[in-house]
Order: sequence, then structure tokens, then C-alpha cells
Amino acid sequence: MSILKVACMGHPVLRTKSRPVAPGDIPSHHVQRLIDDLFETMEEYHGIGLAAPQVHHSLRIFVAGISLEPGAVPDDEAGMPRVALINPEITPAGRSIVDGWEGCLSIPDIRGRVPRAETVRVTGYDRTGAPVDATISGLPARVVQHETDHLDGILFFDRMQSFETLSYLEEYRRYWARDDDD
Repeated sequence: MSILKVACMGHPVLRTKSRPVAPGDIPSHHVQRLIDDLFETMEEYHGIGLAAPQVHHSLRIFVAGISLEPGAVPDDEAGMPRVALINPEITPAGRSIVDGWEGCLSIPDIRGRVPRAETVRVTGYDRTGAPVDATISGLPARVVQHETDHLDGILFFDRMQSFETLSYLEEYRRYWARDDDD
């Protein structure tokens, strides 16, 4: 496995719609290695999600440290849950929109409040090629929406209704992080 170079805002790969992965290619060495490298890179940079375009691969794949199981809670001893989604499609499940703080490994040290659907249905494939069909809420739903946006060439700035909450990480921690605890 390898830690890959993360593309930063301004690189054209982040604004390009990614190509779908043929289901028959999912078990290939290339796709499986990319998934392993995405996980290693995400963990190295302390992210909760990472999409293939962020490491210069224009494919519809992302990994995340979330569970797609309702009510799942990360186990500190087992570590962060891991999910890989290939060719994900998301649809809002309900009308509730919530604002939440987001950051991005491709936009280091910046945070902002982004409105997202509170609950979404996600379909696609897992790393074994098995179909995925899950309805998720809260942080997992936010992460899936954020990472799927990367596959469509969209950055979280594009979803913000106002730039008033844009903050450097240090200032976010000092003045705003406590709002997330409420």
C-alpha cells in the first residue's frame, strides 16, 4: 500500500466528473490497490473520507471511516469503521436539511458550514462488487454527500449558502468547535 499525493483546490482533477467503474473491474488488482491506497492516505492525513479524484484518479470510488448500518457506533478498540463505495448514487430521504461544519483534505486547514440532507439513500457497490443499498443519517450521510460531490467535480465551497462561516482550522477550533458539541 502507498500514501498518495492529495490534489489541492485548483487542480483540474477536482473539477472533473469521474468515470464509473465497470462492475467487472471491481475485483481487479488496480481497483483493489487503489481502495487500499485511499484508506492508507485517508488515515495518514486524519480524514474521515477520501475520493479517488482527490488522489488524481478520475474514478467513481471513495472510502470513508463511517458505517452504513443504522445506529452503529465506532468502537475505540476496533478503530474507525471502513467503507468503500464504488459508483455511488445518492438521493435525499426526506426534506430535512441541516447545516454542519465541513473540511476537506483538498482544502487543508479550512472549515465552513454546509447545508446537507439529513438523511440520504445511497446505492452502489462495495469493494467486493456486492450491491449496496442503505439509508443513512447524520454524520455518515454528510460524509457520503461530501465524497460523492468530489466524484461530480463539486467542492464543499460550492454548497455553502454564505462564506461568512469560512474559518481557518485554528480559528474554527478556538471559536466554533464547541458549537458541534451541542
